[in-house]
Amino acid sequence: MMRRRIAILGSTGSIGTQALDVVARHPDRFEVVGLAAGRNAELLAEQSRRFGCELATTAADGPQALVRVAVDSHPDVVLAATDGAVAFDAVFAAVERGTAIAVANKELIVAAGELLVAAAARSGARLLPVDSEHSAIFQCLIGEELSGVAAILLTASGGPFWRSTREEMANAGVAQALAHPTWRMGTKNTIDSATMMNKGLEVIEASRLFGIPGERVRIVVHPQSIAHGFVVFTDGSVKGQLAAPDMRLPIGYALAYPERLPGGGLNGDAGSLRSLGAKPEQAHLRYDFEPPDFERFPCVGLAYRALAEGGAVPAVLSAANEVAVEAFVEGKVAFGEIAAIIETTMDSVGRVEPTLAGIRAADGRARQTAKALVERIERPTC
Repeated sequence: MMRRRIAILGSTGSIGTQALDVVARHPDRFEVVGLAAGRNAELLAEQSRRFGCELATTAADGPQALVRVAVDSHPDVVLAATDGAVAFDAVFAAVERGTAIAVANKELIVAAGELLVAAAARSGARLLPVDSEHSAIFQCLIGEELSGVAAILLTASGGPFWRSTREEMANAGVAQALAHPTWRMGTKNTIDSATMMNKGLEVIEASRLFGIPGERVRIVVHPQSIAHGFVVFTDGSVKGQLAAPDMRLPIGYALAYPERLPGGGLNGDAGSLRSLGAKPEQAHLRYDFEPPDFERFPCVGLAYRALAEGGAVPAVLSAANEVAVEAFVEGKVAFGEIAAIIETTMDSVGRVEPTLAGIRAADGRARQTAKALVERIERPTC
């Protein structure tokens, strides 16, 4: 069996390190040919030695270093696992060459999804979702015609504040926002889960990736995080994908597609329950589903608005959210001010053509606007 050549953009982050864990478990199937990291040069050097990867770069090597990893390493699959827009050029360069992209970068699809999907259609590059929800929908749609799809449902854990009032959330601290009950993620994605912006961004992603209008992309809160997504068909049938809340599962599926990796089979009766998402100590399992609360989590409504307005507006939403989340983590603004910063930025940034250059321009304007808003309300630190 020929080993699949893997390049990872964002190898020292949460998704990148879990992807390397998947690769380490299946050395007969995968070969790491390129690694790109931000500033954690020490961990990158360790990863490079461990996997025998000769092409490894950091942010200090400049933006073209990402392109080198995505293209010059001649990968079969590029895992796009960076935050923000830093890897846009690298991903588009790989797509233009027909390279498969395992997409774990929300901002990439939110801001430039229409352009990326079109570029992939032209080159024949396959876009493989890594988010657990989009991987679920991707799996449920295999063998199905889009004309038979009535709606898709993305599940949400609800995050750490699902049972909190809006007043309780308004001045919640960073530690509280980072206390996710289910998933292990990086800081940015965990805060996005607390505001539920992650789910809003995923609605935009799903619409772009699967060609489904925004009004037919729905959210359902499922605190157990075991059922990751459903497809509702026009005849009333529903298909869902379930798995334990472990990001290595959708990562492995994307890297090995269309094959499935071995090692996750049943092991007796207890294994049957665990395969449905139960923890080892659980003797029974239940699934709960609840409607989302857009009033307590206004970021979700802002995402639907950005999708409906289209153009470069989703890029504005994404950039403003990055700035607001960073300001919250740094103690400059309150948790309850994140949504207000995003909304004001969306109201302030003018229309921009949805070209890659236009999206970059919208991203820059949004960041400037959001940073100015942060400066106006910044709290003194002790």
